[in-house]
Amino acid sequence: MSTEDQEINEATSAPLSMKNKVLETGAGLAQNLAPVEAICAHLNAFHVYASEPHRCVEANHYCSHISEDVRQCLIYDTPEPNARLIGVEYMISAKLFATLDSAERKLWHSHVFEVKSGMLIMPGPENLPTTGWEFAETKEMEEVIGLYGKTYHFWQVDRGDKLPLGQPQLMGSFTSQEQIPEGLLKERDERYRVSSEQKKEKRRYIEEPEVQTDADQTWKK
Repeated sequence: MSTEDQEINEATSAPLSMKNKVLETGAGLAQNLAPVEAICAHLNAFHVYASEPHRCVEANHYCSHISEDVRQCLIYDTPEPNARLIGVEYMISAKLFATLDSAERKLWHSHVFEVKSGMLIMPGPENLPTTGWEFAETKEMEEVIGLYGKTYHFWQVDRGDKLPLGQPQLMGSFTSQEQIPEGLLKERDERYRVSSEQKKEKRRYIEEPEVQTDADQTWKK
């Protein structure tokens, strides 16, 4: 690697030039970025590869609402400024899920276990009291638990790809405790200074909806 290159997200690349930094700043101030500015929630959990469920990757969802029944999320590998966009997830209500044909439903996964286990979190700002934020997070979980997600990842960062290579990969979610690799939640919880177990207790009151037929095919093969 030359002295002018640097490691950016594990890929060898030239650093952003001053010209592009200026253009980026100017465009950010002048252009209409409404679709991105509509993002209203950051959710963190894990996705598993539908074709290889022993493989999983941490997923930071940045989500916006299209309607009461549809959300769309950009998936990044980290919450940092230089995070890689690794996929997208669409979330729909059970009402819409029920209108899909069987073949289509098999591409979607539930969020029931993610919510009830405390795995799905909504990382809070450091300057906000924990109690107040956890109340808001739990209310959000009351909504998410009934949604179905369709997720594709384009960048397989877990295998060290330096660029988004190959075909998009259909992803699913964990649906039971025994599927989770040992230490996975502990390491994530320590980074975010949260407790999945405590969240599990706080969400015990949330009614658990029945997962509709054909969802979560990752674990039914």
